[in-house]
Amino acid sequence: MVRRILQRQTEKYKDLIYSEAETMKGFMVLLMKPRNTGIPWTGEEIKTLKFYIRHLAHYVPFMIIFLLPFGSLFLPAMAEVLDRRRDRRPQESDR
Repeated sequence: MVRRILQRQTEKYKDLIYSEAETMKGFMVLLMKPRNTGIPWTGEEIKTLKFYIRHLAHYVPFMIIFLLPFGSLFLPAMAEVLDRRRDRRPQESDR
């Protein structure tokens, strides 16, 4: 249920998120890291993502959910919704 709400809200503000993400160097690369490489985020990378999301929350109020305690558990859902590719890249284990 929470995932569907996140998807609806992210879809609603997708264009604004993309335009703001273009101004934040490295945000999309870092957000998509687990989807592209299969390597999970480190604690420092999660802190960096939260910094970027704090900036986005000024424009997209629902993003505050990612800044709440345990909000980083929803980051993979946000990455999935914002991923522009049709198919996920194959992982080493998939080959």
